[in-house]
Amino acid sequence: MLVSQYNQILVVISFIVAILAAYTALNMAARVAGSQGVAARVWLAGGGVSMGIGVWAMHFIGMLAMDLSMSMSYNATLTVLSMIIAISSSMFALWLVSGEQLHLRRLLPGAVVMGAGIVTMHYTGMAALEVTPGIVWDKTWMAISVGIALAASLAALWLTFRLRQEAARMALMRLGAAITMGIAIAGMHYAGMEAAQFPMSTMVHHHGINGSWLAILVSVVALAILGITLLVSMFDARLQARTSLLASSLAEANRELAQLALHDTLTRLPNRILLEDRLDQAISKADREGSPFALMFMDLDGFKTVNDAYGHDVGDNLLVAVTQRLLLQLKGQYTLARIGGDEFVLLAETTTPDDAASLANSLVRVIDSPFHLDPYELMVTLSIGIALYPHDGKTDRELMFNADAAMYHTKHMGRNGYHFFQPSMNTLAQTHLQLMNDLWQAIDRNELRLLYQPKFHAPAGPVIGFEALLRWQHPKQGLLPPDLFLPLAEKTGLIIPIGNWVIDEACRQLREWHLQGHTDWSMAVNLSTLQFEQPSLVKTVLDCLTRHSVPPGMLILEVTETTAMSNPDESVRVLTALTDAGVKASIDDFGTGYSSLLYLKRLPACELKIDRAFVKELSGESEDATIVSAIIALAKTLNLKVVAEGVETAAQQTFLTELGCNTLQGYLLGKPITAQAIMEQCQHGEMSPSRMQSRGCIVEHWRHSSDI
Repeated sequence: MLVSQYNQILVVISFIVAILAAYTALNMAARVAGSQGVAARVWLAGGGVSMGIGVWAMHFIGMLAMDLSMSMSYNATLTVLSMIIAISSSMFALWLVSGEQLHLRRLLPGAVVMGAGIVTMHYTGMAALEVTPGIVWDKTWMAISVGIALAASLAALWLTFRLRQEAARMALMRLGAAITMGIAIAGMHYAGMEAAQFPMSTMVHHHGINGSWLAILVSVVALAILGITLLVSMFDARLQARTSLLASSLAEANRELAQLALHDTLTRLPNRILLEDRLDQAISKADREGSPFALMFMDLDGFKTVNDAYGHDVGDNLLVAVTQRLLLQLKGQYTLARIGGDEFVLLAETTTPDDAASLANSLVRVIDSPFHLDPYELMVTLSIGIALYPHDGKTDRELMFNADAAMYHTKHMGRNGYHFFQPSMNTLAQTHLQLMNDLWQAIDRNELRLLYQPKFHAPAGPVIGFEALLRWQHPKQGLLPPDLFLPLAEKTGLIIPIGNWVIDEACRQLREWHLQGHTDWSMAVNLSTLQFEQPSLVKTVLDCLTRHSVPPGMLILEVTETTAMSNPDESVRVLTALTDAGVKASIDDFGTGYSSLLYLKRLPACELKIDRAFVKELSGESEDATIVSAIIALAKTLNLKVVAEGVETAAQQTFLTELGCNTLQGYLLGKPITAQAIMEQCQHGEMSPSRMQSRGCIVEHWRHSSDI
């Protein structure tokens, strides 16, 4: 037998090609598994071709590495056939590992088919070697090569399936797996080569492909194909990763949008939209399975006081703390939602009314203890109204309405407790609802009215302007003060169009007075918190001034201290935009909020209004006198004028004047009256404090009504 030797360079190249082919297989499996439709079929075909050529090339480079001290030649037909077999087996392998699962009953037959393909490819390629007499085969080494092929195929399929996911940690694992698979493929080949024995009389035919240049051609072409395939695969993987990242970012954004659309941003509880959906589901389930449930409408007692005294940030923290306490008491199937402000709704499965009562009592008790929000210790209580399905309502609207009515009944009965709904409670609730419905049409029906309270230069005149005060001329209930309908307007959002109407009407009236010769009169208009937060506020005000030809400096917009301090930076921005246009700003109800002197200094206001609560009990040695004196001193330091409202006695008038108040306003000097009454008094020369006091037409009951 001829003694064969191997070209070491070609042997190394064959190993490199085998490892590269294995790595290509791992990448192609990831591409096929990560694609769908036409793309998956393209990757399957392209991957099968490149991987098959790689395995085939490794085989022929290994054969060409064998040196028998003679020029080798190969049969072209068998050479091409062996390549086709390699490509076919590679495609089969990629198809096999592209499935979602690779069970043992699928893995083993697949390994046999793939191993048989590799063996067939190898020995077909060996048969392409044109020698006479033929090759003598060592059965032992042939069996070893077949065993290696089967084992390598089994390992290759399993590793390829396991490492097909795209992940950063997979890169190093794939490299290790590729080296292992490459060595196994090469090992099978060289075991098969060892099985081939050439007799001493072996002659080579020279009408086939000459092996002298075939080694170079196959090496270059195979490495080029594998390299290009890998580059394309890696580029596609990176592109797919970026696309996947964008898709996941988009999915996350959609999830966040869904979260925002269905949940309260502060407490993360379900909002009204999600609550209504859950309530519909609960009704359907109760009708289907006969499982009763309770709907509890909950409202915090004293929350507005906390919010006004300490600011919205503290109020928000309190709401979060309340939410956490409520959730700790809830078990089983329930939905706790926040539907606005300090209002919560609980939907809970309860077997009996006693269970609902027990749950409501535990919620009331858990809230009725101090909240420690550094540096404050705050107290609020809980009022609950309970409606049971189906006893207290057959629809979601009925249940919500009746639970709300029961909650208001709890508030009227002393708060800090709970009550089940009773039909008698609907009287108050229906009145409340009817008033809300009427309010929606109040502007269109021209039912809103403005009264004007004069403001006097201290101590007793002259009149320097008026404050516009809102009233509602209800068609059935008569003239209503703002405290009866403004909370409804704020709750429904109607406060925005109502507030805009007030600004427009006040400017119209002021223009009318100016045309009548009272050009030194100014007009003060109160802004609600919700109105002040509107992005269109500045434009709305300036449009009204332009429409009615009112000098901006004659309009004073009053903003409560609490409103101004809820978002100081935004307040500074809005008030600066207004004052830059010439409009004046006043800080109303000063002394009742929680101001920062730093922000107060930055606010572009022209005056401070001392809250009537300090004026009411004013006397020479009282604490209120000390506070008022301090406020006036602060205002003087900041070059602000001081307006005192709620002046009702001559002693208050004298004392406030002595302290340094610039402007006085109150029932002693003049009550809120209509524009017509003001003009009548002007015509008769009666626009003086004493005259206006005697002719005032607003009943004492409204003395302390809320303003807008």
